Parts: sequence; C-alpha cells; structure tokens
Amino acid sequence: MKTKAWLAVIFAAAASQGFAMPTESDQPQIVGVRLNAAPINGGAIAHATLAAVDRSTGINFFVSGVPDWVSLPVHVYSYIYPGTCGQLASEPAYAMNQTVISEQIGGEHGAWNTSKSVPVALAQLRTSEHSIVLRTSPADGNRDIFCGEIH
Repeated sequence: MKTKAWLAVIFAAAASQGFAMPTESDQPQIVGVRLNAAPINGGAIAHATLAAVDRSTGINFFVSGVPDWVSLPVHVYSYIYPGTCGQLASEPAYAMNQTVISEQIGGEHGAWNTSKSVPVALAQLRTSEHSIVLRTSPADGNRDIFCGEIH
C-alpha cells in the first residue's frame, strides 16, 4: 500500500474510533514511535501508533518479528517506562498486559499486531521522557526485544 493511502487508512480508523484530530494550535493527537530492536532481535522492526482518546491513550503495535526461540503462540508483554531506552526507570509506569497473545500476520514467527490502551492522556506522556518496551514472556526469559521513546 502506498504511504499516502496507508496514512489515509490510519486517520480514517482514528476518526471512526473517536480520536481527536490535531488542529494548528494543538499538539498532535496521533504520534508514531519507532521501536528499535534489541540485539537479540536484530533485523526485526516495530512501530507503535499512539492516539489521544479523551483522557487515555490508545496504542497500536505492528511488529515484523520476534526471535526464533520465542515459544508459540507469541506472547509479548508491553510497558511504558519513565525515562529513555538507555536509562529506563526501575519500574514501569504502565503495564499493558491484559492480553499478551497478538494477532499473527505472517508465518510462525512473522509479523503481528495488537492494540492496547493506557489510562493517561497522550499529552501527559509527552511532557516528560517515556519509553515503550516490548518484552518476551516469563517462559522466554522476560527479555527486552524492542524499545522506543515517546516524543
């Protein structure tokens, strides 16, 4: 899908879910975050799209893959931590793990996507340093596989 068409789909989906669209004076109401692969997941790519939903934030994840040693079905745990990827706080501010099995898009360890939400406004997340971390399940060692900073 071409980039303009893909963006149109994202904005249409956001509008249909009641997400506020940005105006010239507002902060963006939809923010993209590139999630960088940890060395144990080299070559994989991931992206999170954050959208303002009243006083909460909806997050959609797209991940190109997880390490081959991750057990199936893929269970990925997601968190928002205070701090940067290089210096995360000792505890997450938000754990988004009510559902940890994601929709598989590709082969056994191929791409997957999932949607989450956190009970905090997007604008508040952007006022100080916060990072999104994706981690393997406890059975797979609780290892970080992606991290990206919310700007």
